[in-house]
Amino acid sequence: MKNLKFISLSLLFFGTGVFAQDLDAAKKAIDAEQYQKAKTILKSLIASSPDKGKNYFHLGEIYLALENIDSAKIYFDKGIAAKDNGKFNYIGLGEISLDKGNAAEAEANFNKALADIKKKDTEEFLYIAKAYVNSENPDYKKAIVSAKKATAVDPKLATAFLTLGDAQVGDKDVNSAYSSYRTAYDLDNSLLRAKMQLGVITKNAKAFPEAIAAFDEVIKLNANYGPVYRELAETYYFWSTSAGDKTKREEYIKKAVEFSAKYKSLTDNSIESRMRHADFLILAKDYQALQVEAQAMQQLDKVNPRILRYLGYAAYENKNYDESIKALNDFVAKADPKRVTGRDYLFLAKAKLAKAIAADGTIADKTLFTNAMADLKKASEIDPAIGAEFSDLGVSLYKQKLYVEAVPVFEAATKAPNSPNALLDNFYLGNAVLFYVANDLKTDADRAKPEVQELLKKADTAYANVVAGSPTTQDAHLNRAKINRFIVGDEAKTNAVAAYEKYIEVVTTKGEAELSKDSVKAGLISAYSYMGSHYAISDKVKARGYFEKALALDPTSQYIKESLDVLKK
Repeated sequence: MKNLKFISLSLLFFGTGVFAQDLDAAKKAIDAEQYQKAKTILKSLIASSPDKGKNYFHLGEIYLALENIDSAKIYFDKGIAAKDNGKFNYIGLGEISLDKGNAAEAEANFNKALADIKKKDTEEFLYIAKAYVNSENPDYKKAIVSAKKATAVDPKLATAFLTLGDAQVGDKDVNSAYSSYRTAYDLDNSLLRAKMQLGVITKNAKAFPEAIAAFDEVIKLNANYGPVYRELAETYYFWSTSAGDKTKREEYIKKAVEFSAKYKSLTDNSIESRMRHADFLILAKDYQALQVEAQAMQQLDKVNPRILRYLGYAAYENKNYDESIKALNDFVAKADPKRVTGRDYLFLAKAKLAKAIAADGTIADKTLFTNAMADLKKASEIDPAIGAEFSDLGVSLYKQKLYVEAVPVFEAATKAPNSPNALLDNFYLGNAVLFYVANDLKTDADRAKPEVQELLKKADTAYANVVAGSPTTQDAHLNRAKINRFIVGDEAKTNAVAAYEKYIEVVTTKGEAELSKDSVKAGLISAYSYMGSHYAISDKVKARGYFEKALALDPTSQYIKESLDVLKK
C-alpha cells in the first residue's frame, strides 16, 4: 500500500514529467503491438490524471485498432471533456465517421481538432493523417496532405515521415514511400518501424530473400521487436506459395509458423496478439494448432465472437462438424454483421454439407443440405472472389452424382473474378447439367420444363466458355452438341450440328492416334448419326454421306442401316 501511495503522490508532485514519460511508454507499447500493456498503462494514467485528453485518445486508438468501436467511442467522448488536449479525441471520432462512410462528418471532427492550433503544432496533422490511413474507408491523398503539413512545420519530425510513407504506400507511390521511410529512420534510428517498412516494401515486391535480410537487420537492432517477426512470418508464407519445390514450401511454412509464434510471445500473449497468430495459422492451414489456440483463447475470453470463428474453422478441418456448425452459427449471430465474411459462410456451408451427405453419397438431411446451399450463396454474395474456392466442393458433389446440386456451386465458381479454375469449373458445370438431364430425368416432358431448359442453356454457355478459352478441348464440343439436342427449338438443333462439326474437326486434326481411341470413335458415331438424321429431309445426299461414315465405324448398328435404307428409297 505504501508503494501505491508513493506512486500516487509522485504523480501529483512531478505532474507533467512523469505523465509524459508514461505516455511515451504507452506509445512504444502500441508501436510494438503490445496492446494489453499499452491499455494497462493508459488506464492507469486516466485514473491518476483524468484531465489529460491524450490518454483517452491513445486508449481509444487501441480499441479502434482492435475493431472495438463502441469502447473506442466511449473513451473519445470522455476525452473531449478533458481540460488538457481534449480536442485530440475529435480525431478519433473523425476516424469512426470515416469507417461509417461519412466523410463530411469526419472532416468536421478533424476541423474541431485543428481549432486554435498553434503555429508549431504538428501532432494534430500527424494523427489526422493516421486516421485517413487506418480507416476502413481510407483516403490516402488526404493523409498525404495532412502528413506533409506536419513535416512542413517540423522537417525533423521522424514520425510524420513514417506516417507519410504509410499514406504513400496506400496511394501506390512506392518510390516516394521508400524515401519517406528512409528519411524517418535517418532522423530517428530508434524508430524501428520505419526501417522495418523498408523491408515490407521489398516483401511486397516479392523479393523475399532481400526482405528477410532487411528484417534480420531490424532484429540485430532489437531482437524483442515483435512486429518484425510477424513480417518474417508473412514473408515466408508468401514465399512458400510461390516456391515450386514441395520441400521448400514445407520448409517455408514451418518457418512462417515459428515466426508467427515468436510474434505472439513478444506482443504480450494477449487475446489480441493470440488472434493475430490465429489469423496466420488459418493462412498456413495449421488447423491442429489453431484448435489449441482457439480453445486457450476461449478460456481467457468467453465474449469475443472472433474466437468462435477460429473454433469453427478448426473444428471443421479436424472433422468435428457438430462443433463447427455450433461455433460458426454462434459467431454469425453475435458478430457485427460487417465483420462476417464470405469465408465464414463457406466454412459453415462445408460443415453442414459434411453432416447432410451420407457416406453413400445420398442426402441424409435435406433441410441441412438446403441451409448449406443458402450459406454458399451468402458467401459468394459477400465475396464473389471466394467462389474460386468452391471448385473442390463442386467436384465432391459431382463425384457423389449429386449433379443438379453441384450446378449452383460450379456456377458461383465460374463467376469468381480472375479464377485460375474458370475453364475447368465451366466444363464441370456443363457436365453436371448434362448428366442430370440425361441420367436423372426420364421423360422428354420432364426435360422440356422451363426450369430444366434454363439449366440446359446455362450448360451451353458454360461449354461455349470452355471452347473459347481452349478450342481443342474436344469433349466440350461433343458435350455441347449433346446439350443442344435436349434444348427445345430448331436453333438448338442447328447449334448441335455446329458443335458436332467442331468436334469432328478437332479430333481429325489430332491424327490417327486420337481417331483410334474407342471414346473418340463413339463420339464420331454419335456425331455422324445425328448429322445424318438432321439433314435427312433437307439434304438427302449429305445425310447419306454422314450415315455411311457412321456405318464404317459401327457396321452392326441396325439404326444406321435402317436410316440408310430409308434414304436410298
